[in-house]
Amino acid sequence: MTDTGTSYRDLRALVINCTLKRSPERSHTQGLIDISTGIMERQGVAVEVLRAVDLDIATGVWPDMTEHGWETDEWPVIYSKVMAADILFLAGPVWLGDNSSVMKKVIERLYACSSILNERGQYAYYGRVGGCLITGNEDGAKHCAMNVIYSLQHLGYVIPPQADAGWVGPAGPGPSYLDEGSGGPENDFTNRNTTFMTWNLLHLARMLKDAGGIPAYGNQRSEWDAGCRFDFENPEHR
Repeated sequence: MTDTGTSYRDLRALVINCTLKRSPERSHTQGLIDISTGIMERQGVAVEVLRAVDLDIATGVWPDMTEHGWETDEWPVIYSKVMAADILFLAGPVWLGDNSSVMKKVIERLYACSSILNERGQYAYYGRVGGCLITGNEDGAKHCAMNVIYSLQHLGYVIPPQADAGWVGPAGPGPSYLDEGSGGPENDFTNRNTTFMTWNLLHLARMLKDAGGIPAYGNQRSEWDAGCRFDFENPEHR
């Protein structure tokens, strides 16, 4: 394949692995993450991967839970990394057909910061792109991806086409992604979708960065609160 002719070297990507396994235990989710991050790094993207379960993330829906009774909370530091990234994708396993408890906690904490505004009065996550990877050895990958993708776009992230990928193997109990004989790392469907997802994240992040983000007119919370209605007709004022 020929070079795209586009540089991605000024982009930053943050990946949050929502496995239930603490380091250094092997994470099957990390195995799939490595495919995507490898593509990004070969394009010169600065990539950071966090394993959320290793971090002291408090439970709650406020930006800093130490202000609400918790002794410690690493989320404010993680949030600074989120805001420094052009690309965020969340990755995690399927449990009982749903996302892991760690994934849910991360999304709750992202939501806790969703009312913060940027310098143009938009919600702070505007101008960034999001996606997800799902692994497991039971059904539910599309359900998990649906929840993650919906959550990210609701918070303000832009979602490119085909922004999710995953591997769950055959239905029912069986080997996990990195287990010997699973067929996961060799699975063409998973490898194709993970590659497409990665490039779609890169392309859209490039477009948004070059455009200066999402145009501000019509979506500025600060202006709405000040009385601007962006051509919205209020029947009560007719």
